[in-house]
Amino acid sequence: MNIIRGLPSSGTPFPSWLQACALTIGNFDGVHRGHQAMLALLINEAKHRGVPSCVMTFEPHPRDFFAAKTQRPELAPARIATTRDKLAELAACGVDHCLVLPFNSRLADMPAEQFIDDILRQGLGVQYVLVGDDFRFGAKRQGDYAMLDTAGKAHGFDVARMMSYEVHGLRVSSSAVRQALQEGRMQDAAALLGRPYSISGHVVHGRKLGRELGFRTLNVRFSHNNPAASGIFVVQVHGLGDQPLLGVANMGVRPSLDDNDVNGGRVLLETHVLDWPAHVAAELPQGEAYGRIVRVDLLEKLHDELKYDSLQALKDGIARDCDDARAWFASMHLQTQRQITRDRI
Repeated sequence: MNIIRGLPSSGTPFPSWLQACALTIGNFDGVHRGHQAMLALLINEAKHRGVPSCVMTFEPHPRDFFAAKTQRPELAPARIATTRDKLAELAACGVDHCLVLPFNSRLADMPAEQFIDDILRQGLGVQYVLVGDDFRFGAKRQGDYAMLDTAGKAHGFDVARMMSYEVHGLRVSSSAVRQALQEGRMQDAAALLGRPYSISGHVVHGRKLGRELGFRTLNVRFSHNNPAASGIFVVQVHGLGDQPLLGVANMGVRPSLDDNDVNGGRVLLETHVLDWPAHVAAELPQGEAYGRIVRVDLLEKLHDELKYDSLQALKDGIARDCDDARAWFASMHLQTQRQITRDRI
């Protein structure tokens, strides 16, 4: 998937290979099953027309922009995914191009008519535009599906609208995914996403406190300061060996211990692998995974973050979490074996 960042100057078209595309527009936070259904429809339409498929998305999230502009941080949504993970999921869905527009004052103040003329018509020369049933655009959200459809009829591009996507009677939305993650309902989140909730990124240096306690961790930063999920989780790690590694992880904002704290109070996913296979450990330089890209699936929430009075209390707490994670994996294995037995019968 090709990734294009930013808007060209006024009146300047996008690259020729991006033009005459089939386009959908949205934030796509989480790329949940509703998004996936929309993307499948978009890609199918693009193939029938013989044109590339393209997703237009925004960074930061428009609500992040307005929350900062109005100095009302409570308006900013909890983020499901990092930009890296969103782009990876869009690519996995088979999208040809992704246009990542910076949501800034220029875009926020752009009238809906100008958005259609400058970006959709002159910039992209769209043939087909697919939007959701609640799609709004332009300054003060004045543009909607009806306006877009009228413009399409006048200027020769088709506009389609996809209605809500439901699973077991529940409307699939980023808001529903956020709520499930915030409440620790990981199975419900997975059902809405169509996959386990996961976070990926480069393994970075932390405070090295885990190794002092006897629980070394793989540290991955979450690029937004308001994650939808937080707490202690049972996890599995992909990207280090041919099989996922089982572990327990803390997802949250670590308060700085001193001015030189390398984490700087940023959101960090700290994963302790329960058992390192010998062949995997042997492949890591000096037993370290710094710089490697891993994906961590958050499978079950054990509890919220806890504040411990001492390092020994913290060590004891981590040990309990490891025991609970092992017990959870054992119960899942037992359930799988029972299902296999029932299927055979």
